[in-house]
Amino acid sequence: MNPTEFAALLNGREYGDEITKDEEQQAKAAGLVVVFGASDDLVELLGAINDEVGAYDGTTLRICPEGLLPEWPADSDEGWSEDEAEDYFRRKALGVHAIEAVWSPSEPACSWAFKTAVPHAAFDVMEDGELYCRGIVFSLADLGTSGA
Repeated sequence: MNPTEFAALLNGREYGDEITKDEEQQAKAAGLVVVFGASDDLVELLGAINDEVGAYDGTTLRICPEGLLPEWPADSDEGWSEDEAEDYFRRKALGVHAIEAVWSPSEPACSWAFKTAVPHAAFDVMEDGELYCRGIVFSLADLGTSGA
């Protein structure tokens, strides 16, 4: 299954019922990542990446072929070990891509939308008949080795 087909499968689902556990497993097997907003402060990533990110008022996710790339620790007192730093730079060298989680965009008028140069397909999550979130589905295979 490709991102367009998977997004079509999810399109029109109700908030809270965006994806089933079986569909998460299907996405994982196909190398697909499903991204959508939850609540007013959370972004969910399910499928080939299984994670969540605090996103109060929006955020930018940094994705590499191995998943989310963490932020470099700004506080030197809570820095990383040498092994953690090596892993960070190894993963960063794979290519990092930005996905902007936009809270309350004007277009489309909804709670969450996502902007990225990563090839993807969009799907709509509804809440009481109105658009709640425009989520995206992308393939890890499309991340390649260059990023933004």
